[in-house]
Amino acid sequence: MEVILLEKIGKLGNLGDRVTVKAGYGRNYLLPFGKAVSATGSNVTEFEARRAELEAAANERLAEAQTRADKLGELMVIIEAHVGEGGRLFGSVGPRDIAEAINAATGIAVEKSEVRMPSGALREVGEYELDVQLHSDVVATVGVEVVGG
Repeated sequence: MEVILLEKIGKLGNLGDRVTVKAGYGRNYLLPFGKAVSATGSNVTEFEARRAELEAAANERLAEAQTRADKLGELMVIIEAHVGEGGRLFGSVGPRDIAEAINAATGIAVEKSEVRMPSGALREVGEYELDVQLHSDVVATVGVEVVGG
């Protein structure tokens, strides 16, 4: 399936690129979420007419993400959790908990899907550095300290 990307997609392409993707990926993700359109003749001409508008919107989203990243700069968030013996948590601290703590501490809207936890949920007391991917080109590092409560 050939599509025209309406925004930059990591590991796939930039705005305006004509790429070939598997049909399921195109039908179930790219098209319904407005990230791409089918590469038909009418869609190509319509895209070329809207190209400047889409590029301006993409630049605006990038600038907004960069300002959010600058505000998150050296942030250290403290999360209180129930702790058992040996510093192990009852349960875990996941992306939702971290996003809520960042929102409460700074007022900056961070979605749980933007919090990157490559080694999974946090299950022990300690200090961690996690990435928050605000845009495909913008990643901010946030310090998280899990303490017993």
